[in-house]
Amino acid sequence: MDEKEKGTGWLVFASIMLVIAGVYNFIWGIGALAKDDLYVVRFLFGNLTFWGWVWLIVGVIEVIAGFGVLTRNQAARWFGITMASISAIIAFFYVWAAPGWTLLVIALDLLVIYGLSVYGGREGIGS
Repeated sequence: MDEKEKGTGWLVFASIMLVIAGVYNFIWGIGALAKDDLYVVRFLFGNLTFWGWVWLIVGVIEVIAGFGVLTRNQAARWFGITMASISAIIAFFYVWAAPGWTLLVIALDLLVIYGLSVYGGREGIGS
């Protein structure tokens, strides 16, 4: 197997997961902006409109990073690792509410981190 082909499946998987997370966060952001009176929550920092814009922007960046992973862009790779790490950490905070979903999210995040860490790096020097 050619060295460039090694790990392509992992990168495609990580890319698809980033795009799915980006679309989900984009939709979440639109929902927060459209109906900010629907949710009755208190935030430590900002309000629902602020967080709606944050998730909207994060979603767009995640989709771009998902496609960037396929081109072996290092910024996209590190952004993907960072977002998957944050997602796995945050998942621990709602394990009591949905343990099955939380374990699935953590497992997928760990697989994305593995794929991007092991196979997302630069090929050798001069290739």
